[in-house]
Amino acid sequence: MELNGRRMRVLSAIVDTYLATGEPAGSKLVAELLGGEVSSATVRNDMAALFEMGLIEQPHTSAGRVPSHLGLRLYLDKLVNYRPLSIQDRRKIDAMFNLRDPDPDRLLEDAAEVLSEETGCAAISTTFTPKTVFVRRIELIPISDRTLVIVVLASNGVVKNKTCRVSFKLTPKVVEFFQNFANGRLAGVSLRDITAQYMNSAAVSLGEYSRLLGGMLSAIYDLCREINDGEYYQSGVNQLLEYDEMRTEAKELLSLLGRRKDVVNLVWGDKDGIQITIGKENNTQELTGSAVIVSRYNIGQDNLGAIGLIGPVRLDYARLVPRLEYFTKTLSKLLTETFED
Repeated sequence: MELNGRRMRVLSAIVDTYLATGEPAGSKLVAELLGGEVSSATVRNDMAALFEMGLIEQPHTSAGRVPSHLGLRLYLDKLVNYRPLSIQDRRKIDAMFNLRDPDPDRLLEDAAEVLSEETGCAAISTTFTPKTVFVRRIELIPISDRTLVIVVLASNGVVKNKTCRVSFKLTPKVVEFFQNFANGRLAGVSLRDITAQYMNSAAVSLGEYSRLLGGMLSAIYDLCREINDGEYYQSGVNQLLEYDEMRTEAKELLSLLGRRKDVVNLVWGDKDGIQITIGKENNTQELTGSAVIVSRYNIGQDNLGAIGLIGPVRLDYARLVPRLEYFTKTLSKLLTETFED
C-alpha cells in the first residue's frame, strides 16, 4: 500500500492534533487542517490505509484516530517541522549561563533544574569519563596537626578533594613520604584500573605503615571513583505525575529514575547529537509509555556529557528539540572553556 504525499499530510495532521491536545482526530477535522483541499470521505479512506499500515490507532470506540508508536517515529524522522529559536529564545538561554566564574558541578545541577522547569519533563545532566583518563597528580595539604586535604587531579582537568583526619601527628616528613608514595603508585594509572584490589595491593606494599596510612589511601580511592563515575544530577521527577497518561506507570518509572546506573545507561551511547526514543522503542519496560530525548556532547577532548529529558510520548517535539540542542551547545561551550582554564 502506497504512502503518498497526501497520506503523509493526513498522518502529520493526526500527529499534530494528538501532540497538541491529546485527543483523537476525526476525518472532518483533518480535512479542515488540510485546508479543505480534499473531502472528509477521501480523508477517511486515507485514514483506513494508515490504520492498515499500523501508523495510526483507534482509541476505544472513538471515531477519531491517534498515532501509533510507528506513526510517531515516521513523523519524527520525516514530517516534524522544528521551530527555529527566536533571538529572544537564544538570549533567554544565554542569560542562564551568564556567569563570571562558573563551577562545572553547579552548572550541571542548574542545567537539570532549568530544563525540567522549562520543559515539564524529568531532566538528567551527567558527564562520562573516557577510559583514557588517568591520575595526573596527588597532593596533600595539611591544615592542622591531624587533618589534611587530599587532592586528586585527573588528566581530563577534573579536580576532587577530600578532608581526611588521621590518628597521628602529620609532620612534613610524613606528608612528603605519603605524597611521594601515592604518586609513585597512582600517577599515570587509568582511573578504570584503580580498583579496590589495586588499592589493597598498594596498602600491602606500605608494610607496617598500612595501619596508619590506610585511611588516606581509602580517601584517595574514593576520590578516584568519584572522578571516574562522572557527575550526575536529576530534577523534576515528580513533574511526571502531572501527566494523566503516566500515572498508571508512575511507580515503576519513579523506581527506574531512582537507580543512577540504569539512568546513566539510558542516556549513554555512541551517537552524538540529539536522539529520540519513543514508547516501545525504549528497551526498558518502565519507559514503554514515555519519550526519552537525549543530547550528547563533548567537553573539550577528554570529557563527554549528556542531557536527558524523560516525559510522556505526547511532547511538543518541534519546540523542545531546537531548545535542547541550543541549550546543550551552550553548556558544552562553557564547560569546555572552564576545564581548559
